[in-house]
Amino acid sequence: MGGNGGKEGEINLEIDEETSKGIYTNLAVVSHTPTEFVMDFAFIYPQQPKNKVRARLISSPVHTKKFMLALQENIRKFEEKHGQINV
Repeated sequence: MGGNGGKEGEINLEIDEETSKGIYTNLAVVSHTPTEFVMDFAFIYPQQPKNKVRARLISSPVHTKKFMLALQENIRKFEEKHGQINV
């Protein structure tokens, strides 16, 4: 992951093996304060009375908006290739 050749503006990221496995979530709860956004991700099991948050992301408003724009762009590209995502 990350940049090739050290071009200006590129970020070189490393990821450890455990993190690279990722986690599956099917619910996100988003809240905010005046200075940050909090995104809790969970996996909801059918007929399970209690479910746990699997990850929490805390981010600045600017970074959260950049993240939203990146998601929108990636969804647009996905739908061009694979068709409309129905929600």
